[in-house]
Amino acid sequence: MDSRPAATSAELCYWSQPAAAVLDALHSSSSGLSADSARARLQRDGPNQLRPHQAAPAIQLLLSQFKNPLVLILVFATVVSAFAREWIDASIVLLIIVGSALLSFRQEYHATRAIDALRARVSLTASVLRDGQACSIPVSAIVSGDIVLLTAGSLVPADGLLLTAKDCFVTEAVLTGESFPVEKQPGVVAQTALLAERSNCLFMGTSVRSGTATMVVTQTGRRTIFGQLAERLVLQAPATQFERGIRHFGLLLTQAMVIMVLLIITINTLAAKPAIESLLFAIALAVGLAPELLPAILSMTLAHGAQRMAAQGVIVRQLSAIENFGSMDVLCTDKTGTLTEGSVCLDAALDPDGQPAADVLHAAALNALLQTGLSNPLDAALVAAAAQIDPSDQRKIDEIPYDFERKRLSVVVAEADGARRMITKGALEPLLAICTHMQPSAASARDSQASQPHVPPMRLDSQRRAALVAQYEEWGAAGFRVLGVAVKALDGAAAPQRYTRADEQELTFIGYLRFRDPPKADARATINDLAQLGVQIKVITGDNRRVAQYVARQVGLAAEPILTGADLHMLSDEALWHSAEQTSLFVEVEPQQKERIIQALRKMSHVVGYLGDGINDAPALHAADVGISVDSAVDVAKEAATFVLLNHDLRVLHDGIQEGRQTFANTLKYIFTTTSANFGNMLSMAAMSLFLPFLPLLAKQILLNNFLSDVPAMSIASDSVDRELIERPRGWDIGFIRAFMLWFGLASSAFDLLTFGLLLFVFHSAPEIFRTGWFVESLLTELVIALVVRTRRPFYRSRPGRALWRSTLLIGSITLALPYLPLSDLLGLQPLPPGLLLALLGITAAYVAAVELIKRLFYRRYALSPSAAVPQPAPKRDHGQRHVQP
Repeated sequence: MDSRPAATSAELCYWSQPAAAVLDALHSSSSGLSADSARARLQRDGPNQLRPHQAAPAIQLLLSQFKNPLVLILVFATVVSAFAREWIDASIVLLIIVGSALLSFRQEYHATRAIDALRARVSLTASVLRDGQACSIPVSAIVSGDIVLLTAGSLVPADGLLLTAKDCFVTEAVLTGESFPVEKQPGVVAQTALLAERSNCLFMGTSVRSGTATMVVTQTGRRTIFGQLAERLVLQAPATQFERGIRHFGLLLTQAMVIMVLLIITINTLAAKPAIESLLFAIALAVGLAPELLPAILSMTLAHGAQRMAAQGVIVRQLSAIENFGSMDVLCTDKTGTLTEGSVCLDAALDPDGQPAADVLHAAALNALLQTGLSNPLDAALVAAAAQIDPSDQRKIDEIPYDFERKRLSVVVAEADGARRMITKGALEPLLAICTHMQPSAASARDSQASQPHVPPMRLDSQRRAALVAQYEEWGAAGFRVLGVAVKALDGAAAPQRYTRADEQELTFIGYLRFRDPPKADARATINDLAQLGVQIKVITGDNRRVAQYVARQVGLAAEPILTGADLHMLSDEALWHSAEQTSLFVEVEPQQKERIIQALRKMSHVVGYLGDGINDAPALHAADVGISVDSAVDVAKEAATFVLLNHDLRVLHDGIQEGRQTFANTLKYIFTTTSANFGNMLSMAAMSLFLPFLPLLAKQILLNNFLSDVPAMSIASDSVDRELIERPRGWDIGFIRAFMLWFGLASSAFDLLTFGLLLFVFHSAPEIFRTGWFVESLLTELVIALVVRTRRPFYRSRPGRALWRSTLLIGSITLALPYLPLSDLLGLQPLPPGLLLALLGITAAYVAAVELIKRLFYRRYALSPSAAVPQPAPKRDHGQRHVQP
C-alpha cells in the first residue's frame, strides 16, 4: 500500500460509488493497509481526533497564571508606581506576584500531568486490519483507508463505507436525531442522498446497536461529518453540582470584592490620600480577598484525589465529577460481576425433561464457537465446557446476531452431507415463542424406538410449554441462569446464502443450558459497608425475577417488593418516582427502561450512580449523576461513563466513594479558610482605612501576607479527614458557605478591631509599627484558623496532615522572624517591642479559643441534613480519621 494522497470525501462522494472504486481511490484493499502506509498517513493527516489533545507547554501554563484580571490590574498599577519613581515598592510587589504565579504554576503543572497519565489508561481502541491481520489500535491512530471491524457495542471511530454487514443496526441520533436504530447494508445510494439516507455509510460518533460490520475509513478527525458539526457547535457537558457551587462561590466573593474596592477608592480619594498608594492598596485588598489560588488548589486537590482513587482501582475521566461520586446515595447496578463472581460456568446441558444431554451441549457449543458478534461470559463458559468439540466438520453458512429485542442468536451450519440446520440459543420464553415442536427426551426416545426407528419431534402444545416454563422457573428460584436451545432443519439444495430474523420460526426446542454464577463471598459485607456510607444498592437487570431474588437474598438485599419491566409499562412517571424509592429489585427490565428508573430516582432528590458495561447501558450512564463503567466494557458504555473501574467489584466502588468524599472535604477546607480569615481581615482593613490617617497595610505587605498564607493551603490536598466527613453523602450548599463566611468573618474582624485598638490606644504605635503588628497578627490568625475550621471537632481532637502542620509551623516562624531580618525595611516592617509581640500572641490564642466556641454555636445553630456540605456530629467516642501522607 502506498501513502499517496487519497481522494477527499467531497471529490469521491463515496456513498454513490461501488466499494471497489472507493478502495482504489483510497489506495487501500479489503485486507487493509500496511503498517508503514498507515504510519505515513497518520503523519500526513494527523490523529483521528476532533480536538487533538496535547499537554499545554509549561510556558503556556505559566503565562496562564497571569490571566486573572485582578493580577493584570495590579501589574498595571505597579508599573504606574514605578513611573512615579517608587522603584523599591514596585519591585517588591512584582516579585511577590511572580512568586505567587510560580507557586500556582508548580501545583497546576504536576496536577495536569498526573491527570493526563490517568486518562491515558482508559483510552478507546478499535479493531482494524493491518498487513491483513486484525489488531487493536488506539482510535486516534486510525487513518483513511483503514479497514475497521465493528461489532455490537462498538463506537464508530470515523466516517466510512460499509464493505460487509450482518444485521447491522446503528444508533445515529447524535447526527440525525432519529431515536431508533437504523439498519445499514453495503451497496450504492444516489449521489444526492441526504445524510439519513446513506444506508451504506457509517459515521463517527454513532454506535453499533447490534450485528457486525466491516467498513473502509474515508474521513477522520475534524474532516468527518461529526467533526464538521463540532467545529460549528461547541458541545459542553452540563455543569456538575461541584462546578455550579464553585461558580456561585466565586460570584459571592466577587460581589463583596467589587463593593469593597469601589468604596475604598472613593473615600480615600475624597480624603486626599496619595492616589497611587490608595489604588495599589485597594487592588491588593481585592487580590487578598479573591481566592486567586483556588483554581490551582482545586486542580491539585482533585488530581491528588484522582490519583488516590486510581490506586483504589477507579479511573476518573472527569475531575469535577469527583464531588458527585462522593455525594452519591443510590447506586444502580446489574447483578452479574457486581454482586456475583462474574465467572459464569456451565452447570449442565439438559434435555426437555431435565436430563443431561450431549446433543444439546454440542449444538450450543457450535453456536457459541461460530458466532462472531459481541463476546459474552455465557458463550465463554460453553466453549470451556465443550473444549473437545471440533467444529471443523461443520461449515458456517450464516449468522443472525444477538440483539436485545429478540434476546437470541442463530447460526446456520452445513453438515458434512450438505444438509443445513439452524441452531438458535437465547432467553427461554422468547425462544419458546418461535418453537412449534419439542425434541423427545432420551428416555422417551428409547421407549419409542422399539416401535419405530425414527422418533419425530413432539408438537409443543400449551401443556408442554407450561411444563417447560415451570421447570425453568424452578431452576431460576435456585439461582441458575437458564437459556434454551432450539434447532431447525433447512433444505440445503434450495436454501439461500443469507438468512434473516424472518427465518427464525417453526423451530424445535431441544433443551436447556443451566449456568451458575455464584454470589461473591464478600458481597454481603460490602453492601453493608456501603449502607454505612449512606449508599443504597438497587439492582436493575434483564434477568428473570427468581434468579434476581435468589441473588438478592444471598447478598442481603431486600427481595421484595420488586418491579418488573411489565410493571414499569403500567406505571405513570409520577407513580414510578415514589415506587422506585421503595424498590431494590427491578427485574426483566427492557433496555430503554433503565434510563427511566434513573430519572425517577433523581426526581426524588437522590444523587444516583449507575454501573453498566453493556451496549444498552449508555443512555442510563448519561442520565445518571455518576456514570460508572469497567475497563472491559464495550466502547459505547466506557465512553459514556465519568468513572472507569479497573476491577468489576463493589469493594472498589466503596473505596472510591471514600476517596471522593475525602477529596470534596479537603476542597471545602480551603474555601472555609478563605471565607473566614481572608474575608475578615480584608473587611477590617477596608474599614480602618476609612478612619486612619494612613493605610493600615501597604500593598506589598498585603500581597506578601497573602502569598505566605497560601503556602500551607497548598498542602490541604493531602490533609487527613475526620471520619464523619466520609460517613454520609455530602452535597454543595452555597447558603451554608455564605453563613459560614459571615459568622467566622465577623469574628475575625472583631479580633482585628481589638488588635487595632491595642496598637493605637495601648501602645500608641507609629504607622510602621502599626503595620508590622497588624501584619504579624493577621498572618498568624490566618494560619491558625486553617487548623481550626478544617474540622468540626475541637481542633486538638483532629490531627492535621503532616504537610499541613509542618508548613503552618514553618510559615508561622517566618512571620515572627520577618520584622527582625535585614531586609525588613524594604518590606516596610519594623522590629516589634517584646511587650507588643506577647500581646499579639495573646490575641491570637484568644482568637483560637473564640473560634472554637463560635464553631460549636454555629454547628448547633445550623443543624445539617446528611446531604449538607458539612456533616452531622460524629459519635462521641469515635476519633477515627483517614490519614493521607503527602
